Amino acid sequence: MLVIKNATIYTPEPLDHPCDLFIEADRITQITSHGQVEPPATAKLIDASGLQLVPGFIDLQLNGAFGHDFTAKPETIWPVSAELPRFGVTSYLPTIITSPLETVAEAQNVLLRQRPAEFSGAEPLGLHLEGPFLNPQKKGAHNPAYLRRPDQEQISNWSPSQGVSLVTLAPELPGVLELVSQLDERGVLVSAGHSLATFDEALAGMRAGIRYGTHLFNAMPPLTHREPGLVGALLNDSHSVIGLIPDGIHVHPAMVKLAWAAKGSAGINLVSDAMAALGMPPGRYQLNDFEVHVSATDARLADGTLAGSILPLDEAVRNLIEYTGCPLSEALATVTTTPAALLGLTEQRGHIAPGLLADLGLLTPDLEVAMTICAGQITYNNQASETRI
Repeated sequence: MLVIKNATIYTPEPLDHPCDLFIEADRITQITSHGQVEPPATAKLIDASGLQLVPGFIDLQLNGAFGHDFTAKPETIWPVSAELPRFGVTSYLPTIITSPLETVAEAQNVLLRQRPAEFSGAEPLGLHLEGPFLNPQKKGAHNPAYLRRPDQEQISNWSPSQGVSLVTLAPELPGVLELVSQLDERGVLVSAGHSLATFDEALAGMRAGIRYGTHLFNAMPPLTHREPGLVGALLNDSHSVIGLIPDGIHVHPAMVKLAWAAKGSAGINLVSDAMAALGMPPGRYQLNDFEVHVSATDARLADGTLAGSILPLDEAVRNLIEYTGCPLSEALATVTTTPAALLGLTEQRGHIAPGLLADLGLLTPDLEVAMTICAGQITYNNQASETRI
């Protein structure tokens, strides 16, 4: 048994008194007022005094980290997963960008059949396939040689049971709405992105089953007052959620604040969109076929095109609070309850309650990650906060 004592708990809503949280195996078993229940003598105790206990973070868009790129080498999903808890991440979607369909199949095989024995780390919940059905005029850092026309045969085995959880596509492409409907029926979250869709084309995509927008404002036309486009459609639709990269580079802080006013915590999902340089020093790194030049602040192709980010998800939470002035509980929702609901996982993840997986983070008063627990196991500890009484 693992017991976290004297914690300020955010579920993500804050509880109004210090609590003790009990974990057996991979599950939360009970939450009590501090000192109400005496832990067993054999329990491992964590003193959480002065720390905030929060749900583990869920990242729906991560291209790689720690020098590894998932599209170039899908087998690196597992070593990256083991290191992600340092950012408070307890589950995520490894993202495969536009590439040959054989690469997608290889990544599916890695998830479904190559799980390491006794794995401990952030759980890969399924793939995010960003492409290949994107608009060539909004390709960003995707290789145009691999972009494809929508084809139902190509998605025949794209489903959560086959390791595919989210697909980003351009809703204006001919024939793509049939793919949207099929994927939605299978339980795949379908997202609009890398697109030149008009407002009406975006609405048609939403009627077909699109419920998400990939990195709002990026790789799509700007919002204008006579043609709101994809941005306007996503901001206006109460049923869709927008992915947002709040690094101060992909989106100006003022635009983050405007998006927040339109959508709130239930309509915004913070993502890192991080690439191989996350957790590494500046230098040159890979994003599929392209070399990316990484500075202390951003990642770009040689022509200056942004190529993912180097934003840790815990920093994204801190930035959102700084940009919008929102309370911690609402910022937490964007990386916990909101992504869990999008993936249909609220009975397992995304908040703190008895019976749920023990995916948890302990944050300092400055919202830095002090400790991360994945499925009941301590996977990152940056503090001398673990004690036995």
